[in-house]
Amino acid sequence: MAIGVGLDTQLGLTWDDSRTLAREAAALGYTSIWTNSSPGARDPFQICTQWWGASAAVTPGGVETGISVVPAPNWSATTLASAAGTAGEITGGRFILGVGSGAVYSPEFRTMWGLDEVPVMRLTREYVTTLRELLAGETVNRQGSAVSLSGVKLAYRPPKVPVYLAALGPQMLRLAGEIADGVSLNWCSADQVAWSRELLAIGAAKGNRDPKGVTVAEYIRICVDDDENAARLALARATLGYALARQGASKEAGYRGHFGRMGFEASLTDLEERRDNGTPAAELAERFPTDLLLRVGYFGKAAGAAAAFATLAEGLDTAIVRVVPARPGLAAVRAVMEACAPGAQ
Repeated sequence: MAIGVGLDTQLGLTWDDSRTLAREAAALGYTSIWTNSSPGARDPFQICTQWWGASAAVTPGGVETGISVVPAPNWSATTLASAAGTAGEITGGRFILGVGSGAVYSPEFRTMWGLDEVPVMRLTREYVTTLRELLAGETVNRQGSAVSLSGVKLAYRPPKVPVYLAALGPQMLRLAGEIADGVSLNWCSADQVAWSRELLAIGAAKGNRDPKGVTVAEYIRICVDDDENAARLALARATLGYALARQGASKEAGYRGHFGRMGFEASLTDLEERRDNGTPAAELAERFPTDLLLRVGYFGKAAGAAAAFATLAEGLDTAIVRVVPARPGLAAVRAVMEACAPGAQ
């Protein structure tokens, strides 16, 4: 199993901080460094190439870098393929593109980004298939609901850029097995990783593929601090935005549905009602169910982090330490990186 580290675009790192942490991650033995893609944040492709360049000073050839999930509908397929291919060229083939459907199931999301209503699975299939074709140097002719191209290809041939599909539910997991190079999981227990592999294998069989050829990767959120309550609250704050449905939104779709299927429906509904009645975020974090946090991540003293991470990583091909700092500053980021470094496993 490969062990990577994930550094959120919202950590507030300077470019110098990012390069420094990339060198430190490589020195600690991490084999990959990952970022997310957040609208309005710094460009994730630039971040990845900066990380690779910095890590190459420590590890010959540099470590792999990747974007966990780019909301594909926010990009045209050709623009996204061009950016990913360029990152692949710069890093010498050490770049991975993760894509997902974003919140395209939400009318608010579609309105925000000016998107037409297209069935989510159809949209995702068209984007992933088109991206892989373009990145493979093929000429694309597709008249679809989400992607329409006639005789389009990249003007250069990048090295191999694997395309991972972010997946939570059964349909998306089967689709990942059928058409993607890998699957990006998130917020999973070890049991859910095993369940995800079963569904991925069904999809791989449909596509006449070997499921062993589809990489299973996941972010595992880790927060360490000598003050265990401070670590708990930091991880709870990081989880709230995923676990609670927006007011009036579906409780069955996206991450809300994912956490509900894990058996936390009653707890999450209670928190949503409190939020809608004006309960401040700090109190919601205080009330957030500790058993949910420990089902999918870890908070507490550094000494317990490596063992918890290893348990949660069972069944993965690539386990990514998603850093959740308990306090502002680089020291809290380093504390997580050092606690879960490959040598600590």
